[in-house]
Amino acid sequence: MSDKYAEFVRGPVGGFIAPKVGLPQPTKLERYKKGQPVVDGKAFIGAAPGGRLGESLVAALKSASVEFDYSEPGVAPEGDERYKVLVFDATGITDSTQLEELWRFFHPTIRRVKSCGRVVVLGTQPELTGSAKEATAQRALEGFTRAVGKEIRKGSAVNLVYVAPGAEDQIESTLRFFISPRSAYVSGQVARIVESIGGETPEIDWNMPLAGKVALVTGASRGIGAAISETLARDGAHVVGLDIPPLKDDLEKLMSKLGGSSIVEDITAEEAPKVIADFLDAHHNGVDIVVHNAGVTKDKTLGRMDEDKWSVLMDINLSSEERINDELLARQLVKANGRVICVSSMSGIAGGAGQTNYSTSKAGVIGLVQSTAPEWAKHGVTINAVAPGFIETQMTAAMPLGPREVGRRMNSMQQGGLPVDVAEGIAWYASPASTGLTGNVVRVCGQMLIGA
Repeated sequence: MSDKYAEFVRGPVGGFIAPKVGLPQPTKLERYKKGQPVVDGKAFIGAAPGGRLGESLVAALKSASVEFDYSEPGVAPEGDERYKVLVFDATGITDSTQLEELWRFFHPTIRRVKSCGRVVVLGTQPELTGSAKEATAQRALEGFTRAVGKEIRKGSAVNLVYVAPGAEDQIESTLRFFISPRSAYVSGQVARIVESIGGETPEIDWNMPLAGKVALVTGASRGIGAAISETLARDGAHVVGLDIPPLKDDLEKLMSKLGGSSIVEDITAEEAPKVIADFLDAHHNGVDIVVHNAGVTKDKTLGRMDEDKWSVLMDINLSSEERINDELLARQLVKANGRVICVSSMSGIAGGAGQTNYSTSKAGVIGLVQSTAPEWAKHGVTINAVAPGFIETQMTAAMPLGPREVGRRMNSMQQGGLPVDVAEGIAWYASPASTGLTGNVVRVCGQMLIGA
């Protein structure tokens, strides 16, 4: 469904009226198109004294063919050049008095960020620092990045990446994602990078990072599931799409288009985990990427919700994922340096009126990611989740006008996201180079103003 309001205020008449009466004017977001450069413009990078990521940052930008300028700590860029990307290494900040380094770098540069620009701050996980004061200062980076994300506007995004000591060589995949148009609807988020889970990071073709990989996508035939399938196929994966029997025709049509294959199965059926595992074993000797996307809503306030609306939803959205994971793990069918990726929701973080069942299930998905990450890591596999906010789908198109417009405007981007925005986040997790990402839950919500 198109956003008629956004189209109006971007036009000549609406563009004239909107600023005069204080109406929001969402910027048309730049999204990735296959073959385009990582950054269309120049980056400016800096660091607090004592930062440990300088060499890794420079190497990653050079690998991505990103042109950049660099300043010594506390030195503003010369001239009036504007930048597409700002990156600041804050790992050298070891107590609260040094947080001034943020102001010293960003005060002269933040107004130089171009439309649809990117700001990335690099830090250290507070729990991995050497002192309480350093942990305090590093935790402060979350408030800084979220506030800047709400100030910067014009379609720009601001994110924080915590990099564990010893994981400096793992930043490239995440940096490429956060500075590129792939992260168009991701802002105010925190990603945590640890030392490689799957062993040494392999050499990859960044234009086709999933070449030779097999990806299972549940709920693949429509909406977000279809966008995930298309994006993973674009990046080179053979997609095994799964959906329920009533959607068989849609599923097979899409998989035929993508050169993938199909499993027609209800994931809540008792035999489903075995059917899925047998197919992956027989046809592909296992699987590299598992995307748990299938899900439903059955909204009703708790006092009016019957047991079926609770139990059926919980089985589809959460329990079936556990059973499928258990089967794949027991049979060791997820290959080394493999990926398990779940789709949670903002409702699982902030809750939603009339959605006690859905919010519970999606919070459970977050729990599944965090609780099973150590077990998957023993097998060289990462597990992460995305949590979409307001995404333009058939489901949101059916919402009443008032709630739909609130959902669209109540975020830093002042608009709804697209299914491809969720898919790009999943493709980032799925990359063979994302070996240091596990246990993460990143919102794809345009920095929604509701929730964490």
